[in-house]
This record gives sequence, structure tokens and C-alpha cells, in this order.
Amino acid sequence: MSDLSNSVIFEKGEENPFGEFFVGKSYLNMLSTEGVVIGNVTFEPGCRNNWHIHKADKGGGQILLCTGGKGWYQEWGKPAQELNAGDVVHIPAGVKHWHGAAKDSWFVHIAVEVPGENTSSEWCEPVSDEEYNNL
Repeated sequence: MSDLSNSVIFEKGEENPFGEFFVGKSYLNMLSTEGVVIGNVTFEPGCRNNWHIHKADKGGGQILLCTGGKGWYQEWGKPAQELNAGDVVHIPAGVKHWHGAAKDSWFVHIAVEVPGENTSSEWCEPVSDEEYNNL
């Protein structure tokens, strides 16, 4: 199982206050809440967030900057993509998706909330164990 001892850029922070929308344990370190909201998210092996949608009337969405470990990103109706340090994912507003760690690796990404008008997040159903275990 891989660890992140040589790839930690920012401290992992506290246990994620949005943990009810995750399978497994994750940690959140808010890096900025002014102008552009930026959070460093650390996922334990096997942890993933629920399907969710970043909503906005204009602009919005999210950018993931992968900084450590191995993870997954999937948009509804599309195959999952493996994520590794150095990968960048642009998630437009209105796209249902999930992201999280691989079964055997910690995973860290910086989540950048793209500014927009009337932005919000809609949390949906968990990614099933069957879906996840088939990756």
C-alpha cells in the first residue's frame, strides 16, 4: 500500500466536515476561502465521495490538481479515469461525478472552486461498492 510520506505538500488538515458524503475517511485543509475557495483534500485508501454536481447559473465548476497518490475520477455515464500526481481535472458546472482514492493508495488533490453566479453543490447517492470494486 502506498503512503504519502514523500509527497505531502500541505498538511492534511482535520477530518473532513463533509464526511457524511464520503465512503471512508478523508481530511480537509482549507487553503483559501477568499476570492477563490481552495481546499487540500486527502483520501485514505478506498475512500471516495458520493456522486455530486457543482451547480451555477453562470461559471462555476471545479478544478482538481492531483498532488499525491493514486485516485479515480468518473463522470456519470462515462468510464472512470485513473488519477496520479500531476494530473489536472476540469469539471464543468452541471456534471454529475465522483472522485477518490484507489483501493490500495492514499490520494491527495487540491480542489479549486471555479467562481460563478449562484454556486452550490448537490450531493447525490454513494458510489456503490460494486461500481468501485470493478475499477
